[in-house]
Amino acid sequence: MQSQSFNLSAPPNFRGLDPDLPIRVYQRHLPHWRQDGATYFATCRLADSLPQDKLDALKRWREIWERANLPPRSERQWHELAREITQRTDRWMDEGYGECYFRDAANAELMSNAFMHFQEQRYFTSCFCIMPNHCHVIVKPFSGFELEDIFDSWKGYVGFQINKRLNRHGRVWAEESYDRIIRDEEHLFHVVQYIRNNPRKAGLPKDQWHRWIHPVWQAAGWYFQDLYDAPTTTP
Repeated sequence: MQSQSFNLSAPPNFRGLDPDLPIRVYQRHLPHWRQDGATYFATCRLADSLPQDKLDALKRWREIWERANLPPRSERQWHELAREITQRTDRWMDEGYGECYFRDAANAELMSNAFMHFQEQRYFTSCFCIMPNHCHVIVKPFSGFELEDIFDSWKGYVGFQINKRLNRHGRVWAEESYDRIIRDEEHLFHVVQYIRNNPRKAGLPKDQWHRWIHPVWQAAGWYFQDLYDAPTTTP
């Protein structure tokens, strides 16, 4: 099926990477790029979504990568690192490790409501998919609100409520989320369809995931398509 990206105009409240505006970069375990007014594709995972042997394998792979990519490292190298880590972790998360709290419809509803709580006040959430042990979201922070603070708010509230519902204590979320500035409309198209494809790729029944895209985007021609023959690597 041929991509429609070249036939679609930018949907409401979307702005891709602007090459003429400054970019802020910082690094934790993953590199992060920030640009005021940009739209992001982000993934957050539950703390137990990757077992220790997978984390150890990821650590060994990164050590090899760092020896092969000595500093100073270019932006291209950092992008390749982030992409490779995300592809590896996405495959493992789709295998369904951990407690998978979002298999419970009530917990999935908590997450869905959190994504929408300050809609059009602090951010514009345009698309998301809630999987059993991780979530994907497309979001544009508004002026005065940082992506990190938005994620801390979402994860803090949902983690507290899940612990309360299950009468448990402890960390619900992995500390760091993956995020990337969406480059342009073509990149956005592939991100939307990647989100659409994730439940099918993981082989999940309908009652174990929840997916949503903003009605104004659908009205503008941006909607989930059945790309059964499309590659499912991370965009």
